[in-house]
Amino acid sequence: MAEDIVVSETDTSENEVVSRVYEVGYLVMSTVADDQVEKVVGDIRSVIEKAGGSFIAEGAPVLTKLSYGMDAREGDRHVTHDKAYFGWIKFEAPTAAVQMLSDALKAHASVLRNIVFQTVREETRARIKAPTLREVKRTDTIRSSPKRPDEESAPVSEADLEKALQDITAE
Repeated sequence: MAEDIVVSETDTSENEVVSRVYEVGYLVMSTVADDQVEKVVGDIRSVIEKAGGSFIAEGAPVLTKLSYGMDAREGDRHVTHDKAYFGWIKFEAPTAAVQMLSDALKAHASVLRNIVFQTVREETRARIKAPTLREVKRTDTIRSSPKRPDEESAPVSEADLEKALQDITAE
């Protein structure tokens, strides 16, 4: 009886097309001309569309300095890239589309590296918040420092004040 339940569960999962949200991150080689980068991205989009995917969000490719050099085969020689165009696409597609997309990206001559992973539909990027200025309220009054015991204030005469000023200016 337990076997019948397992068989019926696998039958329903085979007939049902499971659609999930994925994100693909890719690096396009820096040797690709600026006007040809959009063609490479168009190739990636077309693979997703052919697999039955629908787009959610996209980050346009931007030329970036890589943290370390990456080797790639261009024709009959190996070339080390220290820059690449980084971009990403978030999409919803059937689970079978992921393998097809991954294989197509590995076979594409202009794609240096790629990663495809499952994610959530919601926006998960951290937003940069402008620093908020905190208002400071002055509720305390400035108090004078306590008088030192050895100093006593006494009335000063005009003659003593003039003499002190002459001594200061004479130096």
